[in-house]
Amino acid sequence: MDALARAHALGAYAAETAGCLRCPLAETRSRVVFGSGNLDAGLMLVGEAPVFQEDQGGEPYAGRAGALLEQLLAGIRLHRDEVYLTTVLKCRPPQNRDPLELEIASCEPHLFRQVELVRPRVVATLGNFATQLLSGRSHGITRVHGQEQEVVLGSTTVVLFPLYHPAAALYTPSMLRELEADFSRLPALLGQGLSAGVSGIPVSSAFPVDPATEIPPVAAEGVVAVAATQLGLF
Repeated sequence: MDALARAHALGAYAAETAGCLRCPLAETRSRVVFGSGNLDAGLMLVGEAPVFQEDQGGEPYAGRAGALLEQLLAGIRLHRDEVYLTTVLKCRPPQNRDPLELEIASCEPHLFRQVELVRPRVVATLGNFATQLLSGRSHGITRVHGQEQEVVLGSTTVVLFPLYHPAAALYTPSMLRELEADFSRLPALLGQGLSAGVSGIPVSSAFPVDPATEIPPVAAEGVVAVAATQLGLF
């Protein structure tokens, strides 16, 4: 299937998924947050379930965490429109609680179909939940962030690259340097031949973090590769 055919197929699948009734989250969501970005991207970022702003607006990675993600991408000369952004759950769990196993199992085919149609070389997982579920390992993100591994998602082989969720740096500003360092490795994984710090502007300078500012709790992430557990950002 060529790029244009895959783009058409992904658009049709997004339209179909907009009315998904596979789990009880259909009763509480405002809308399905399917994903956005480049339909032929080399990099797919897989986060958690939508939070309130995303549930209302229909776009993933909104708010301050999304703005920080854009700054991190800019640090390696990528714009959010050049990557594909999605979440494991497509509907927001009430009060941003962690997902239930039924919800994860219901959304798993959606994520795997996205991977199959976009065909990214690298899937970067943001946070504990997505990392553990997509890697099939129980190690926490603090231990495995920045360590790539080859995995098969559905029928597609990709390089899985665990990252802290950008919201973690909003809660704990000291993590921003680690996020910058991990993001600096993405160009090499993508085969772009770019070196670390290519933008010349550290994200910590371009996007100062105010630790006193409150942000909404980040929802959980995951796929049914491993049983769902109650996990935090770290």
